[in-house]
Amino acid sequence: MTINSTINSLLEALIVIGPLLGSIAYVTIAERKIMGSMQRRIGPNKVGYYGLLQAFADALKLLVKELVLPSNTDKILFVLAPMISLVCGLLVWTLIPYGKGLVIADFSLGIVTILAISSVAAYGIILAGWASNNKYSFIGSLRATAQLISYEVVFGLIILLVIFFVGSFNLTTIIESQKAIWYIVPLFPIALMFLIAILAESNRAPFDLPESESELTAGFMTEYSAFPFVFFFLAEYGAIVFLSTLSSILFLGGYLVPGIESNGLMTGLSLGFKTSFILFLFIWIRASFPRLRYDQLMSSIWSKMLPIVIAFSILIPCIVKAFEIY
Repeated sequence: MTINSTINSLLEALIVIGPLLGSIAYVTIAERKIMGSMQRRIGPNKVGYYGLLQAFADALKLLVKELVLPSNTDKILFVLAPMISLVCGLLVWTLIPYGKGLVIADFSLGIVTILAISSVAAYGIILAGWASNNKYSFIGSLRATAQLISYEVVFGLIILLVIFFVGSFNLTTIIESQKAIWYIVPLFPIALMFLIAILAESNRAPFDLPESESELTAGFMTEYSAFPFVFFFLAEYGAIVFLSTLSSILFLGGYLVPGIESNGLMTGLSLGFKTSFILFLFIWIRASFPRLRYDQLMSSIWSKMLPIVIAFSILIPCIVKAFEIY
């Protein structure tokens, strides 16, 4: 019985991790093609039909490169840091419901678990900068720490506002509560601020200060090469896909299709289309906006977004209580 349960757990993990790694590969291709189109460039078009195998060629190139460990680094932490980021980035996918009952770990405190795991993932960035023994890497990790702590506050408060509507921390319950109306309709300003928060959480332009190549070379990844760099790369793009999926669950009804009783295929397509739309917004914003200065990044959260979210945190529970929503 123990062997069978172990085999089932491994199969479930492979079913989730396999498509996830494939989606990360094609998100990188989509990003380069869409940005090329927006900026009047061609983008990758040589490897495979229409450049569809370019991401796999890049991954193979990185994997066969020599692993260089700088002499003054803390070797154990240097190798451990990208593993922490990647493992945490993969663990959160076990909590995502792909359909009614189609979830590996359907915890009653699913949202809290996601916040806990994502907080641990930040240690990978911090340790990478510390272990590299490089001032550029260290400054990049310090920037990442300040940025993640700052936007994690708004990120958590916005999720709490959705929980006020639902009365549950379970992700499936949050999705099922949106059968009447998606939460993006009554919470549209909150959804916009959540989009800004997840851009900063995933270190995406215009909030990519921890790895700003014009100032810090590659930030906390300056000393990394070969497969440790691949781990960071997978963790970063995996976080983008995950945060897009989480946004579609919180504000766009997840796997629900308006007016249609969702079945297995329909739920997967619905969640996929909504996630792809938010991924397109990620790419569109990167191609459209310049990078902020660091002081602008920090002032926008503490002096602008946070007071607004706190105001909504007072208003929405009052509305929920007044109208006895649940």
